[in-house]
Amino acid sequence: MENFQISAWAGAGQKVLRSLNLRSEEVERTVLMFLVYTLTSVGLIWLELSTVGLFLDEYGADKMPFIYIASAFIGSGLGFVYSWLQKILPLRRTVVVVLAMMSVPLFLFRFGIGYENTKIAGISIAFITIFLMWLWVEACYVLNDLNTSITSNQLFNIREIKRTYPLVSSGYLVAGVVSGFSLPVLLHVVGLKNVTLISGLMVATGSVLLYYLTEKYRQAFPETAHWTDDDEDDQEEFTARKVTGPLQKYAVPLVSFFVLAEVLYVLVDFQFYSQLEYQNPGDGASWIASFLGIYEGIQGLFQVATQWFASSRLVERIGVFVTAVILPAGIAILGVLTIGASLGQLVSVFIGLILLRFLDELLHYTLLETVSPVLFQPIPDNIRSGIQTLVNGVGEPLSCGATGVGILIMLWVTDKILPHQDQKAFHDQQSLVFIGAIVVLALVWVFVVWLIRSQYVGLLVKSAERGRLGVTDVDLKALKRAVVETLEQPGGEDEKRSCIELLTQIDPKNVGEVLAPLLDSLSPVLQRQSLETMLQHPNPAYLEAVRSLSQQSLPPEVLALALRYIWLTEPEPNIDSLRPYLQPTVDPVVRGTAAALIMRRGDRQQKAEATNTLRQMLTHKQERERVMGTRALGEADYLQGLRLHIPNLLQDESLRVRCALLDVISSTHSEEYYPSLLRGLGYKSTREAALQAIVKLHNDAIPLLVYLAEDIHKSDLVRLQAWTALGQIGTVEAIDILVSNLMTAWGTTRRNILRILLKMPSEAGIEGVLDRIGRSGLETLMEQELMFIGQIYAGLVDLSGVTTYGNLSDRDANSTGAPGNDTAQLLQRALAGLEADAKERCFLLMKFLYPLDTVQAAAFNIASGQPSLVARGLEILDNTVDIARKRSLINLLDQHSEREKLSNLSELMVYKPLTPSDRLRRLLELRHFLSDWALACCFHLAREARWSLTAQQTLVCLQHPTGFVREAVLAYLKIASPRALVELLPRLQNDPDNLVSAQVEEMMAELGAGGKR
Repeated sequence: MENFQISAWAGAGQKVLRSLNLRSEEVERTVLMFLVYTLTSVGLIWLELSTVGLFLDEYGADKMPFIYIASAFIGSGLGFVYSWLQKILPLRRTVVVVLAMMSVPLFLFRFGIGYENTKIAGISIAFITIFLMWLWVEACYVLNDLNTSITSNQLFNIREIKRTYPLVSSGYLVAGVVSGFSLPVLLHVVGLKNVTLISGLMVATGSVLLYYLTEKYRQAFPETAHWTDDDEDDQEEFTARKVTGPLQKYAVPLVSFFVLAEVLYVLVDFQFYSQLEYQNPGDGASWIASFLGIYEGIQGLFQVATQWFASSRLVERIGVFVTAVILPAGIAILGVLTIGASLGQLVSVFIGLILLRFLDELLHYTLLETVSPVLFQPIPDNIRSGIQTLVNGVGEPLSCGATGVGILIMLWVTDKILPHQDQKAFHDQQSLVFIGAIVVLALVWVFVVWLIRSQYVGLLVKSAERGRLGVTDVDLKALKRAVVETLEQPGGEDEKRSCIELLTQIDPKNVGEVLAPLLDSLSPVLQRQSLETMLQHPNPAYLEAVRSLSQQSLPPEVLALALRYIWLTEPEPNIDSLRPYLQPTVDPVVRGTAAALIMRRGDRQQKAEATNTLRQMLTHKQERERVMGTRALGEADYLQGLRLHIPNLLQDESLRVRCALLDVISSTHSEEYYPSLLRGLGYKSTREAALQAIVKLHNDAIPLLVYLAEDIHKSDLVRLQAWTALGQIGTVEAIDILVSNLMTAWGTTRRNILRILLKMPSEAGIEGVLDRIGRSGLETLMEQELMFIGQIYAGLVDLSGVTTYGNLSDRDANSTGAPGNDTAQLLQRALAGLEADAKERCFLLMKFLYPLDTVQAAAFNIASGQPSLVARGLEILDNTVDIARKRSLINLLDQHSEREKLSNLSELMVYKPLTPSDRLRRLLELRHFLSDWALACCFHLAREARWSLTAQQTLVCLQHPTGFVREAVLAYLKIASPRALVELLPRLQNDPDNLVSAQVEEMMAELGAGGKR
């Protein structure tokens, strides 16, 4: 019963994780980061709302523009401080120090608030303190977001962060709910001026929790300062790049989009606080803070609900640009309604501004945050981060400061032109002027969204043409419009073909929606491509468009595709309409297609006529007739009497016919001929056709491929083709087979499986591995590789002094001064090759966890052998890799001696020096992990040095599938145990390897002659 309850809880836990799109190994890191971000955000929101209350009550909203102006300089200054800290401290220390530094001033501010009457240069210390408090709050928000982003990027790799960061970032929204509703209670308990102490305590608690997190996962952080001179050089090179042409036309409105978002946010924020100041009933700052707390809590609830349940779904349903227009359009409409309602005295300006700010805050941190990454998608990777930095690091802070200056100017102008008889009426009129400006800017923002959309379309087309565009975050509706516009305009076919390919890749099921209306206007080449694409998912909705096309004069290939589409989508096709295409004068492509279609749905007489047509084509003297007839067989449901022609076609002199027949066997699922598909993998001429035919069988081919791939007596090339076919099949069952074999295979097989999984489209192989064995499974595989490398180093160290000459051992050779033979060196070189192979597998395993280009760059630099490049490659790994054995891996890749690397691997394996002969026997115990050549070298060295090996090692290797390994064992037995060899030789006379069988005959003759003497 207890076990049942445990399993039930485990099952429920897995359902919760799936609903959150998390893996079990990510839960602890995600929860801890969520708590850190939430705790610090709660403290900062308490401080912000309290500071606003104090500021508005004591000094008024007209001083707020100075806050905006001063905050413009904070971003760049904090960026400099953060970069400087990373130069002198390891990153895991930097993130903790920054968070701790955020909390220290919060405790000091409490003392400054109490000095209302003490002045410096005519300004009270209390005003200076509250002013600095507000600035510090703005600074802390920047630091907290930066700290959270950097820490998350270190704790989670690029694939994990897509799942975990939305949950971590929602900590701010949750903090808004918690802090908002709890602030009135907190004010009642501790008082307004003491909130800074509680806020400091919350931020300090967050820093303690972050310290625990960085210590527990210290392998996720680099041990050294982050920046190097090489990085600075790279940065200079990067900043030197210029954005020109279409990218410039896109970048300008893109930057304007985010600048306008910040400007409107500041204007709405200012007017909201300005109106709030005049609504103060007399209770002072505590009332303002309590009101803001309740407001923040209610708003937070809506933000959390929108972020978790609406944002991504809304973008998918209505598209990126419609979603992007919602906020500016909403602000413009609500602003106009506020002006009208206020002038008509239906609603107060304050109520209108509450609604405006609520809408801005709600959508700014939900829909706008969801849309932002998509807008950067068409920009090439090499300059995308630079433009994002320009927007977030320069554009937004400067726009905030510029808005502060603009507010001061507007305040001065309105103060001069508006009447002052009634102060409240003057303030309301001033607010209406600001709201009017907000409406105008919102309309400009809508226009900017339209500009971005028009340039976005052009960049999508160019990105598709250059094969540069990713397909994960693209606005599908904009892409379809881009394809339609490109296909309708005159231009090169390469560009149009690229657009069709990209659309097929992104939305294959609905590609006919775009292509069907354009079929008449496309060139024959594009018509063929479009019909082939539409046939992958035939839809009756586009039947009439294809039927209309088929009635035109078309090339045979296009007409054949159109006929096939009509037959597949029409409920009751007219078979008689196909009979004219059976005439011998019709092109073989069309004739074969018509015959195959009739054989599917025709009556007995019609099928007989079609069968006769195909029989004539299959036995025709012209190769093209036989090829097209053979291809047509694959479209027929039943081969019937035509099946008799398959054996002859398999022996046809034409390679094209044989290749076409392999596809027929697959299409018709002719199981009796499946062995022909497998045999086709063994010949270079038919390998590609056989591979494609096997892939078309999908799961039906898996048992055949597994049998072939696991047959150690097959060549490595044939086994590779079998693994490749499994990867191209790509179903859940195929990935299961690949991953299960990945865990048990070694050497070349493991390397091949890793490469195949990495090459699977849409990262299906990567996600399949992570879903099945997870990060921990990959780390286990990497530890296996590191332990194996340790065994290699042990062999290199213990065998380093071995030399042989003829039949002399190393001791005898040293006493006679004879030069060393190549046998020991051959084994050492073979072991060095195994080391290189194992390192390559380590890099392949890392590609499942980290960006492919980053791992590839590190591997390239380390493989160069140049000290400066090796150092750069190691630093890339240090800043990227976060596995538990990171230090062992980096030390192993560094340019140290084998003994030093062995000591660095002490956590994984304990090295005990062995004599050369014992070390050789130890290597043979690991024979399943050695390459064939290394294994043969072991026996050659044992023969030369006259070292004895165990009977089990010898007999097992005598049955090795590789011929030259068996040769080496026989040569060893000839020296070590001639008696045993005499008994074994008769059993080896029929060895499949010609060289081994010749060696056996020679040994039998030699030993037999020796017996007679």
